[in-house]
Amino acid sequence: MVKVPDMFIHGLERPIILWLLSHRPRHGYELILEFKRLTGRKLKPSIVYPFLHKLERNGFASGKWVEKGRRRIRYYSLTKKGEDLLRRIRKLFNKPLREVLLDMVSKRESSS
Repeated sequence: MVKVPDMFIHGLERPIILWLLSHRPRHGYELILEFKRLTGRKLKPSIVYPFLHKLERNGFASGKWVEKGRRRIRYYSLTKKGEDLLRRIRKLFNKPLREVLLDMVSKRESSS
């Protein structure tokens, strides 16, 4: 059985990745660690890496290889187009959806 919090966080995985990339360039594993720190939930590599590749392919992010010792790590950052996408997503959450979420929270608190 899937827990409700897991289902809710699952729907926010991609917007959270965009938001994290808006702060500074990050590599995939760093996104996984930061997501866990923020949500307490593990973000699967099978979500992160295909999403990063899709963002890059569609011009929402750009990747840059960086040498770290003997390893090459690909850091991703949002492009202008990616920043615009995140801005549109933020607007979505500022519309009536925000009111619905606030109403859900307030009803739960008042019934306790």
